[in-house]
Amino acid sequence: MNEVARFNANGPDTEETEGTGPEALPHSIEAEQQLLGAILTNNDIYDRIASIVRAEHFHDPVHSRIFEIAAARIARNQLASPVTLKAFMEDDEGLKALGGASYLLKLAGSAISTFAARDYAQMIYDMAIRRELMVLGREIAAKAARVDVKSEPKDQIVEAEQSLYKLSEQGKSDSGFQSFLKAVTEAVNSANAAYQREGQLSGVSTGLIDMDKKLGGLHKSDLLILAGRPSMGKTSLATNIAFNVAKAYRKGTLPDGTEGNIAGGVVGFYSLEMSAEQLAARILSEAAEVPSENIRRGDMTETEFRRFVEAAKELESCPLYIDDTPALPIAQLSARARRLKRTHGLDVLIVDYLQLVRGTADNRVQEIAEISMGLKAIAKELQIPVIALSQLSRSVESREDKRPQLSDLRESGSIEQDADVVMFVFREEYYVEREKPSDDRLEEIAAWQERMERLHGKAEVIIGKQRHGPIGTVELSFEGQFTRFGNLVRPWQQNDDPGY
Repeated sequence: MNEVARFNANGPDTEETEGTGPEALPHSIEAEQQLLGAILTNNDIYDRIASIVRAEHFHDPVHSRIFEIAAARIARNQLASPVTLKAFMEDDEGLKALGGASYLLKLAGSAISTFAARDYAQMIYDMAIRRELMVLGREIAAKAARVDVKSEPKDQIVEAEQSLYKLSEQGKSDSGFQSFLKAVTEAVNSANAAYQREGQLSGVSTGLIDMDKKLGGLHKSDLLILAGRPSMGKTSLATNIAFNVAKAYRKGTLPDGTEGNIAGGVVGFYSLEMSAEQLAARILSEAAEVPSENIRRGDMTETEFRRFVEAAKELESCPLYIDDTPALPIAQLSARARRLKRTHGLDVLIVDYLQLVRGTADNRVQEIAEISMGLKAIAKELQIPVIALSQLSRSVESREDKRPQLSDLRESGSIEQDADVVMFVFREEYYVEREKPSDDRLEEIAAWQERMERLHGKAEVIIGKQRHGPIGTVELSFEGQFTRFGNLVRPWQQNDDPGY
């Protein structure tokens, strides 16, 4: 199409299609021209349409590149005009074919109704979604028509649902390559949000100050493995984090002007080992400060029961969703997470625990690899942190130093490889308590009691791997009767408010 033919005198109300048959793809070149012209004439218009349309929604590749460069300049408070964009697009072959820099001037000159920019943006977005739906429909039909032993119908349904989810959330069923300019812009926006946020966290706060300092919060698209031997408190720590995130949930205006979470988030909790009722009892025990065994037996004082009821009322509004389906296949887990995000939102996903999720491979090592890769894929697809609990091998028990390390992870190769963060829960008190000497050994008893006093109520979270930060140990307090981890008060904070 030559330069002159691209400017249609009928205006942007005409819907064009690519070709004339049933396979034609809907688009509107005029709407794209009008929107780009409006932006190049008045950069303030970009703020009104930025939440609706992105570069990939433009049908014409040249228009897409013009929009992308203009958006990047405007985001940096720089002028985006035909003159300034000319320097960035002098070597653009697509623009040369349309007349070069003169095409940019014609775009600006043809912008006759800047007040309708939002309508044009919505029209461009709607056309892009229609095109994606058509392409996706063809792919689904083509796959269904092929009879392939390796591609079961149920797997095709999961794939189709995944693609439709991406399309509904992001306006694109397949992201493909993105320019470095776009990636840099997103990285700068993330850093800016962290800088402006209280506490300088780039991720969701766990509610545990020292852990947040080490991790920088829970980051989008990260897979975090929380591992430990039985009775170390893996589930307790996971429920504490889930409760803290859900309790802090608040919506508001983000630094970029859009609506979103300014604190906390919606939490999804897959409890494959405990029932939803048992998990709720643990969270209520922490919130009401009533021992969990008393709740289970109903052995509470009137004051404790009142606290318990008040805590239950307070927690009713917390956005915490529990799925206690046992032996859940990884494909089903993904589909349910997608559905939860679509219906209620989802900011953090917790899986208790990894080895109880089902895969499709016959070999156990391959099955664990499939599960860990699946969990990482969920984190990237839904743009949320995923915390997966994991068991450790018995080799820990045979060592003198019981502190776990990466090699103690069961089927550790794939888990360690796919994880962005690997953390171990360790309570030395648990092991020392079982080393109590005989009562007749007075000196040993005295040394043991002194050691127990020093370790009482303390726990460690050992960060054995962190892809984007330091490793090390975070010290936490642990109240066994309430199954609660908390911030550890330092000696110099004993008489002061620790700020927690």
